[in-house]
Amino acid sequence: MEARKVCVITGKRIPFARSFSKYMGKTNQELLTEAAKNLVSELGLEDQIIGEFVSGSVLKHSSDWNFSREVLLGSGLSAKTPAYDVVQACGTSLQAAMAVANKIALGQIEVGIAGGVDTNSDIPFVFNRHFNHQMLKANREKTLTGRLKQFAKISPKDLLPQAPGVVEPRTGLSMGESCELMAKSWNVTRQEQDELALASHLAAGKAYEEGFHQKLMVPFNGLDRDNNVRPDTTLEKLAKLKPAFDRSSSGTLTAGNSSALTDGAACVFLCSEDYAKKHSLPIRAYLKDFETAAVDFVHGDAKAQGLLMAPTYAVSKMLDRNGLKFSDFDFFEIHEAFAAQVLCTLKAWDSKEFCKTELNRSEALGSIDRSKMNVKGGSVALGHPFAATGARILTSLAHILEENKGGRGLISICTGGGMGVTAILEI
Repeated sequence: MEARKVCVITGKRIPFARSFSKYMGKTNQELLTEAAKNLVSELGLEDQIIGEFVSGSVLKHSSDWNFSREVLLGSGLSAKTPAYDVVQACGTSLQAAMAVANKIALGQIEVGIAGGVDTNSDIPFVFNRHFNHQMLKANREKTLTGRLKQFAKISPKDLLPQAPGVVEPRTGLSMGESCELMAKSWNVTRQEQDELALASHLAAGKAYEEGFHQKLMVPFNGLDRDNNVRPDTTLEKLAKLKPAFDRSSSGTLTAGNSSALTDGAACVFLCSEDYAKKHSLPIRAYLKDFETAAVDFVHGDAKAQGLLMAPTYAVSKMLDRNGLKFSDFDFFEIHEAFAAQVLCTLKAWDSKEFCKTELNRSEALGSIDRSKMNVKGGSVALGHPFAATGARILTSLAHILEENKGGRGLISICTGGGMGVTAILEI
């Protein structure tokens, strides 16, 4: 059976907010439900059964054990619509879209919604495992005396909550610290990073002036635009910022050229071509193909196997499978976890040695036209609520292609755990 075409119709998101600001205390469920509810309303899907609703979040409470289903129940869709969670760090909602797309392509479903959300403003503080185990034991005791005996084994230090932190369990390094190692290995300078960050803010600011982002988002909790965008920043302002991860004189990653901790949610609507035509829906793009990859960041060197280098491998394989080159693309959406990460990726693709040794290519993949990259701003400017970024990019690129009256776009997203999630859109 020939695979069916998968259509990207549109998506909705709430404004992305710097963590600990406008969404303080709001839950993942509240954030994503707002985005999903508005997407359902825009498409007139209230009380309808769709194929499935797939979403996820990187940072969530233990009570969110059936998260996507709970969001679905508040979205306005029929409660007869199934839902499930997907988590793949920063690639979560793009991976969720892949899950939906595969079922559409196989003819198992006609339509689905994929999404993602994260908020650092409601992450749980936890206690150490000894405290947890003693509380579990106490809960199983039948008498007050038995419970008190278990409580007595808890020491004062067990009562100190552990602040959450996004670090790699295998290395103990944060993404920023890992990216510093990559930047040094690839000789990525502070100047290069600041220039890319500035370009991101300027592009995002221009897109706002043109009304691009506003049509894809719905106001939430008093916020009607991403509050991290700084179109008035300059290279001089960025140069004054101190290194954020390697605080020595050799550190190059700063708060200005890295994506900020961000809260937000996004979702996207996918369907078969037959469904789109039957319901007179505008097909903004087709999700042509996708690929994931992983690197051995624990044992490998920071240059070839750095934590955020996996998209270089995924893109190479995906392009080969489709017989495409960078020159065949009109737009590139490369997730800006850090400006340095983007620059390392670009240098790797343009390195004959890397492409030969790591990607088994006879020649370098080559350079891309930077004027075609992140044309509406990237994650450094717009923000990066981990699991929401993929749906944000997928929706934006589909609308960019529509605005361009056709073309082809490449998505490249790095993730924690040394993975990469990539996709091709075309119309």
